[in-house]
Amino acid sequence: MTQIGRSSKRHHIAVPGKDARITLTWAALTDKGYRRAVNEDSLIAKSPIFAVADGMGGHSAGDVASAAVVNRLSEWVSAQYVDERAIDSSLRAAVADMDKGAGQTELGTGTTVTGFALTLAEGEPSWLVFNIGDSRVYELEDGELRQLTVDHSIVQELLDAGAITPSEAEVHPHSNVITRAVGFNEDPVPDFSLVPVVAGTRLLACSDGLTKELTEHGIRHFLTVGTSPLDAAGQLMDAALGNGGRDNVTVVVVDVLGTPDAPVSSPRRSARRR
Repeated sequence: MTQIGRSSKRHHIAVPGKDARITLTWAALTDKGYRRAVNEDSLIAKSPIFAVADGMGGHSAGDVASAAVVNRLSEWVSAQYVDERAIDSSLRAAVADMDKGAGQTELGTGTTVTGFALTLAEGEPSWLVFNIGDSRVYELEDGELRQLTVDHSIVQELLDAGAITPSEAEVHPHSNVITRAVGFNEDPVPDFSLVPVVAGTRLLACSDGLTKELTEHGIRHFLTVGTSPLDAAGQLMDAALGNGGRDNVTVVVVDVLGTPDAPVSSPRRSARRR
């Protein structure tokens, strides 16, 4: 397990060409859970990049893969904004690092990766959401939870085809089989999307160790009642472990306190269902 960054009570990012800034606060937690011998998850929580990587391959192999990804992504933390090319180059470099690293298995070494990074889209700040695998990014806005990523998994393909229902997906025997990863001597192919940076929103990046133990209703509840990113992350972690902790669990929670459109950085209001 490699963790780059932990928490920040208040971090300011200047907006180019404007007398304005974005203000963020965040927290990150990871735990090996109760059934795994080691923690193969890694994370980065350091502006402008917030990401989670869930290693595969067993023991040292998965740890090597997830660490390679977050270490390469961390090379951009001196920047205020990054773009798709930066993420792509980091993931390709991470695959090369895996090929040279220790912990290789006959099946190879790989990892999921998901997260979001500050970027500029036509000069305006946005979140660049990226994903490979079945780790996820969620956004809570005005009490409503949205999943911003789409899993690369057999179960997701069955859902998209209408072959199974969401309730069947939760207990499907192939729930841990993914269709895309970083590693295994393949070029990484992330999905990208742009999401506005909105004051009052809360974002979550998490490994599937969380989503195996909590429904979206549960995730929404703990993100809503958490008084701060650290409180929300702690409640999510406690709930996942309390429900069995069958896998490594990693969460990164980020609050947007202020933007150029809403520059007053006041304490986050409790979000309520409309």
